[in-house]
Amino acid sequence: MKRQVYNPYLPSYEYIPDGEPYLFGNRLYVFGSHDRFNGKYFCLNDYVCWSTPIDNLKDWKYEGVIYKKTQDPMNQKGWYHLYAPDVAKGSDGRYYLYYALDFFGVMSVAVCDTPAGEYEFYGHVRFPDGKIWGKTSGDAFAFDPGVLVDDDGRVYLYSGFAPKAPLPAVVTGFRKHAMEGGYVMELEPDMVTIKEKPKLIFNKAGKATGTDFENHEFFEASSIRKIKNKYYFIYSSIHNHELCYATSDSPVSGFKYGGTIISNGDVFLNGNSDEKHANNYLGNNHGSIVEVNGQWYVFYHRHTNRHSFSRQACAEPITIEEDGSIRQVEMTSCGLNGGPLIGAGRYQTYIACNLISKNGTGRYDKIFSRLALSKHPYLTQEGKDREDNPNQHIANFRSGTIAGFKYFDIQDVKEISIEIRGNARGKVIVTNSLESKQPVALINISPCDKASKFKASAYFNNGKQALFFHFYGKGSFDFLAFEFNG
Repeated sequence: MKRQVYNPYLPSYEYIPDGEPYLFGNRLYVFGSHDRFNGKYFCLNDYVCWSTPIDNLKDWKYEGVIYKKTQDPMNQKGWYHLYAPDVAKGSDGRYYLYYALDFFGVMSVAVCDTPAGEYEFYGHVRFPDGKIWGKTSGDAFAFDPGVLVDDDGRVYLYSGFAPKAPLPAVVTGFRKHAMEGGYVMELEPDMVTIKEKPKLIFNKAGKATGTDFENHEFFEASSIRKIKNKYYFIYSSIHNHELCYATSDSPVSGFKYGGTIISNGDVFLNGNSDEKHANNYLGNNHGSIVEVNGQWYVFYHRHTNRHSFSRQACAEPITIEEDGSIRQVEMTSCGLNGGPLIGAGRYQTYIACNLISKNGTGRYDKIFSRLALSKHPYLTQEGKDREDNPNQHIANFRSGTIAGFKYFDIQDVKEISIEIRGNARGKVIVTNSLESKQPVALINISPCDKASKFKASAYFNNGKQALFFHFYGKGSFDFLAFEFNG
């Protein structure tokens, strides 16, 4: 088959959440934080960068480590983690990397002559008198930077963290930070000195009642883009799993709520606002939008390994309408591919965009008991963190579980096979929609200690369609791959 790109669009051993996509020159770069496979906390690894030519979004290149956590003077022993970053090209032609170190409430800046070279520590965002922003009680809490160098060279830094309950004092160094919502400040051309003090522009939940932000109030994940003289602010709402947007004619005021761009459980799509009926397991979300060759995309992340600490980068095409609005899009398996995947050959199951248990979905981090977790399917891998060819797959596929893959261009497929291992016995029913009761294939399976194939005749109509695998029976299995045959 010709080369294709899936979701997640990076190799399956890579865990890059909080992706900020940018075009620099003739390449698309993605900067994000860096989770660890089956890590025990957020963002355990150093910053790395990936890029691809703008004329081929299927050719992602690993640029290497661009900044180490120990480079920050406040973290020379590496005890603390590099949270979500942002990058902006300054008026001097250099590239500035902004990040919040853990929950310190301080914003740091590193600088480099190239987008994906080795960044060097530059300084902490500070007031004109030299005081570091965030070091004084009452300062706005520095978290999740979004940076814009406007057309006139003016520099704006967006930030904020607005949980429903305040963080324990020990987490923030016993300083009382302001966590009222999303803030903006103007920086001097040196990219690090505050010119205009932080200004609250997005109210948190409980203080936005009666506004168009109600029920989608700011929580975290600030990101900013300028499109046709209008400013688009992308953020994670109080629901946590969705990326929303707001627009304004000014970078510092007047933002109006626009809507949801994507949810990593397809919540709010097609009128479904019930998280219990999400089409995928939910978790925090962070990302932004970018235009490549006339097509806009939203970059976001999904969750794996039954927790929030091994997140992976995904992307979907979006449309910015003539009136500037953005319609919510669904999660798919073929985001950057430029169309459906080829309905032929073998596919590993880590490209699933929908995963649902017999009792629905949920948030892995809120399914506390081991017994409850044992009833849910999940994405995982073999091998160690960043080990090539880790055989990522869906584990714990139990009766009532559904895995969905969107979309394929299927032509004259006569047979479909699945590759599994486990102690399950029963039937895997294949349909081309989540709601369909008409199977296109019915595959009988039996226990197998090692990876084994089971196949059945398939009755597809030709054309673009989704693929859903439903299991009914006893036991459980690891779902490794499936294959189309003519």
